[in-house]
Amino acid sequence: MSFRTSPGTPASPPSPADYVEDVSPGGGVLPPRAWYAASDARSLSLNGRWDFRLSPAADTEDDSFAAEGYEPGGWAEVQVPGHWVMQGHGSPIYTNHLYPFPVDPPRVPAENPTGDHLRRFDLPPDWPADGGTVLRFDGVESCARVWLNGTDLGTFQGSRLPHEFAVGHLLRPDGNVLAVRVHQWSAGSYLEDQDQWWLPGIFRDVTLLHRPPGSALDFFVHASYDHREGLGTLRVDSDVDGRVLVPGLDIDVATGTPVTLPVLPWTAETPRLYDGELVTEGERVPLRIGFRTVELHDGLIKVNGTAVLFKGVNRHEWHPEKGRALDPETMLADVLLMKRHNINAVRTSHYPPHPAFLDLCDTYGLWVVDECDLETHGFTEQAWRDNPADDPRWTPALLDRAARTVERDKNHPSVVLWSLGNEAGTGRGLTAMAEWIRARDTSRLVHYEGDHDCRDTDVYSRMYTDHAEVERIGRHQDGGGLKRRRLPFILCEYGHAMGNGPGGLADYQRLFTSYDRLQGGFVWEWIDHGIADERHGFAYGGDFGEELHDGNFVCDGLLFPDRTPSPGLVEYKKVIEPVRVDGGDSFSPPGGRREAAAGWDGTVRVTNGYDFTDLSHLAFEWSYQVDGRSAGSGPLVVPALAPGETADVKLPAPPVDPRGAGARWTVRAVLADDTVWAPRGHVVAWTQLSVAEPAPPSVTASAPPVPGERVITLGPGTFDARTGALLAVGGVEVTGPRLDVWRAPTDNDNGAHWQSDARHGPLWRALGLHRMRHRPDAVEAGDDSLTVRTRVAPAARDVGLRTVYRWTSDGTRLRLTVSVTPEGRWTLPLPRLGVRLGLAASADRVTWLGGGPGEGYPDTGSACAYGLWESTVDALQTPYVRPQENGARPGVHRAEIGGLRIEGDPAFWFTARRWTTEQLDAAEHRADLLPGDTVWVNLDHGQQGIGSQSCGPGALPRYRLWPAPAEFSFVFSEITD
Repeated sequence: MSFRTSPGTPASPPSPADYVEDVSPGGGVLPPRAWYAASDARSLSLNGRWDFRLSPAADTEDDSFAAEGYEPGGWAEVQVPGHWVMQGHGSPIYTNHLYPFPVDPPRVPAENPTGDHLRRFDLPPDWPADGGTVLRFDGVESCARVWLNGTDLGTFQGSRLPHEFAVGHLLRPDGNVLAVRVHQWSAGSYLEDQDQWWLPGIFRDVTLLHRPPGSALDFFVHASYDHREGLGTLRVDSDVDGRVLVPGLDIDVATGTPVTLPVLPWTAETPRLYDGELVTEGERVPLRIGFRTVELHDGLIKVNGTAVLFKGVNRHEWHPEKGRALDPETMLADVLLMKRHNINAVRTSHYPPHPAFLDLCDTYGLWVVDECDLETHGFTEQAWRDNPADDPRWTPALLDRAARTVERDKNHPSVVLWSLGNEAGTGRGLTAMAEWIRARDTSRLVHYEGDHDCRDTDVYSRMYTDHAEVERIGRHQDGGGLKRRRLPFILCEYGHAMGNGPGGLADYQRLFTSYDRLQGGFVWEWIDHGIADERHGFAYGGDFGEELHDGNFVCDGLLFPDRTPSPGLVEYKKVIEPVRVDGGDSFSPPGGRREAAAGWDGTVRVTNGYDFTDLSHLAFEWSYQVDGRSAGSGPLVVPALAPGETADVKLPAPPVDPRGAGARWTVRAVLADDTVWAPRGHVVAWTQLSVAEPAPPSVTASAPPVPGERVITLGPGTFDARTGALLAVGGVEVTGPRLDVWRAPTDNDNGAHWQSDARHGPLWRALGLHRMRHRPDAVEAGDDSLTVRTRVAPAARDVGLRTVYRWTSDGTRLRLTVSVTPEGRWTLPLPRLGVRLGLAASADRVTWLGGGPGEGYPDTGSACAYGLWESTVDALQTPYVRPQENGARPGVHRAEIGGLRIEGDPAFWFTARRWTTEQLDAAEHRADLLPGDTVWVNLDHGQQGIGSQSCGPGALPRYRLWPAPAEFSFVFSEITD
């Protein structure tokens, strides 16, 4: 039986304190029901410009604005949907989990910003006069009281859920006045402590819906699929009797009547929908039917009999100017970006999204974990005492939220799991929600991460679990109760995409594909919640004067606020690509470049990693590059492999002999035809295979150092005679180079304040690596070399790096060999190890042979392809909302910048920027970074990995840069051609 809230009939207007601090979900609203975008019944959008008045508190008794004849003189205007704080009235507040008010449930502060909204409207001339009309609010934060034409309709809480009122008896043809009082804080705020901006307002659509006599009320589309027989079974249960029509399947049956017949199933890879109609006496409602069966079988989540691997993201709704008031174009942009980056699943963190988003997931194909609008995370500060999730007084509100989620979204085939909410502890209220959901809908599974014993859930879910524990779970070696050990595992949050990162995604994906029990995960999160701001570019927590805030922790997405993909999203696309190509038995490290096995005969092994789809929709092509330049390309014939199948395919003979140069095969899988989400030729997957590495640069030491007045010359190099510092290479002036170990700590370097393990950023700073001192001990001119001996060390510490720079030349080129020997007891890895030099500000164009086109670090370089790349210095920068280390190009053999050619032995990381690392470190926002008169270039022998420690594990041990004896070389020459 469906759970229903009572419509209620308020007798007299309650006092503000009564309804704002009432733990019940409200009163006067209609029971929840299925949402649909349109039918043949009339509707009228009330979106647009509304009159608006902001008051500082909720305890006003002045309801006169809702009375007949009120004139809002001197009021402002706001756009609905919208948040008033995003339109110049008050300010946003960001906290991660702390409540920005005293925790005294269900009481809220006296300082409670309250927005009064007025909307005047006339009915269309042909609006039916039969009296049946519903007023629907799709989302209001956090508590609303509603009047129409002076009549008090009721109140509601549950910000991201729909609420409807019966209003037909109150409407008139002209001069209708809708009045809505919205309070920022209410008892419902204790249930909505999600990691996001607190943004009050009417932020989703407001609509009048005509309800003709005999119109549809609630209905439930049951569309299962038997994968063994290829048969679908459709039954549409409806509160109002009618007929179900599906022309494409020749279905015309009464509601409640099951019909079984051959169909094509719906999956996220093949989102086959059948158009139908629910026809009642008074209304025709479009149906979009996807046949699929979700079950827990053999300890796995299976859809249509096949275990699925979630390659997902957590998606908050966000727009940098509109907040959570998303328009259809923005929602579509999100879905298209997800599909184009191989993402197949979305967790709607931490509330149901705008219902139109789920329509898009149905159409384009995304698995959805639909999450209830519930989080009480702030109660961790008091060890979960008074947590509403375990307080029976709040259970009706929790059940109301569960019901409004399920009833609204139950007809979407994309929704495969219901989630009770997020970070709300455990308790009787959550158990009641799970029991109600199972009684209402047996066709989906129940998820909740906080239930580690899996008492109420059908899946074992965790967040930010490190790689080692994930592997133990995959091997069923994690302990726990018998029920939990028999359940599938997902990481509902992992790979915290805050700033530069996340690192370690390829290592997680290798685990997911190695153990059946591990059914993937959802990267946190989709988009940075930066607010467009003329002062800072994008603002974050604290930029609006918040007394309590969590800084840039709100900027932790795979997209920048303007929806530009970050390197993290490009990396994720590569890591989760659904086709794998290997060179025989080649070693396959994280990343797109694979080393071909010794004696490789040119055969590649292609593996289909899709769950449901063969490879017939893809075309394969090969190309051959020598030193990054194409030397040939062509099609590659690959069978239409079924999911999980592999085939060995022979590449053609190499078009040219590399003759000591670097040579690579690149194999790409691209769309063979246009699709609804990407055009023909869109790259779905790619792999590079190394055939030969470039020969290391060779410089025969033949030119002697020549002393001069205050300088020493060695071939094209000019050096300071006292310090041994390089001053110029030919006509190119140079500052440095000298040893550099500091990088502007990333958010993942800095870690999270609640983590007890080592957070390298603060420890690096405490050690003094950001203020290393360079002491020259000797400048020695030999017969064919110039040697500079130094010690590099932080003040106040007894550790250091004994560093020797040895310069040689053949007369036209200059070779630097750097030898580094750690001294003392080092207990930390280094941020980086290399040299930094400065060039004139006129240095702008950069070309390099190595990894690109984007940045890459030891555990984030999967998406970097070997090639010959070109850029400007400015375009090399990655514009993280909070500036930090960025822009390194990995595996570089050669780079040219500012008239200088640099070759590495071995390959190196290359970075160039118009500000120093120290200036980058000091910046809080992009606007703080101002170009100087020098371009600073880092040539790094080593880089510390990135990890995910802003809210997860740090860099894996193999990606840590521990101090150890090291030697590396660079060859410098002036570009004269």
